[in-house]
Amino acid sequence: MKNRIFGDIDDKYISLEEAEIVLQPIPYDGTSTWGKGADKGFEVFMNTTPNLEFYDIETDSEVYKKGIHILPTIDENRSPEQVYEAVYAKTKELLKLNKFITFFGGEHSVSIGAIEAYRKKYDNLTVLQLDAHSDLRPSYMGSAYNHACALHKASKTTNLVQVGIRSMDVVEKPFINKEKCFFAENIYGTEEWMDKCIELMTDDVYLTIDLDAFDPSIMPSTGTPEPGGLSWDTTIRFLKKVFERKNVVGFDIVEFAPIDGLHAPDFLVAKLYYKLLSYKFFAKR
Repeated sequence: MKNRIFGDIDDKYISLEEAEIVLQPIPYDGTSTWGKGADKGFEVFMNTTPNLEFYDIETDSEVYKKGIHILPTIDENRSPEQVYEAVYAKTKELLKLNKFITFFGGEHSVSIGAIEAYRKKYDNLTVLQLDAHSDLRPSYMGSAYNHACALHKASKTTNLVQVGIRSMDVVEKPFINKEKCFFAENIYGTEEWMDKCIELMTDDVYLTIDLDAFDPSIMPSTGTPEPGGLSWDTTIRFLKKVFERKNVVGFDIVEFAPIDGLHAPDFLVAKLYYKLLSYKFFAKR
């Protein structure tokens, strides 16, 4: 990528040695089965970040001063299995740095390796999934590392909590825990579910956000847009509560497939990433 600096922040905030935040891009789009383009998401995201205001009103902070280092992309794309191995190995390496690690896809299969590495480090890990789709298929199109299987392994090995789900296949029914799944139709227009959801989490939380969790009226730039979904205000209110009450140990944002000439979704993604950093470092626990 041409731009390896988040926004237009000063050089003193971008070195790996000094930065407290690390961003690992994984622009893989090998298993998406409808709309393509998630491999282009990171470049558009980076080109959008200079348009952010780096003062966050809500947290009264400038989180970029914690330092944001952009790593070289993981360019493995030969097979879903090899992508999993590459992401898993790289995440294990990154977790030794004692920094806050974030990931940017690519489609949702890139999360499988990252989650597995976090699971090995953190006992009793919660994975919080914001998504339109349950992604619990044991295998799809001949691979257990397809984007449709992104949370299947986590459903067996972690405390998986799902929010925004509104589409699934019947083969996924045996793997979904309805006590820990907050379907979109049941939470629309309410906030009572938020505290209940957080109470189901363990202390250490890994957050994975598939952008199709949002209503496609504000986030059409994704491979599988699904009617309905989360609003911006509801999502950030909920996530702020999560960051305040739990130890979010890392997060990924996936399935951003930009649409030429449509800039509002690009900015939403950049704002979301920066807002999560602001919550991590300045929301009061």
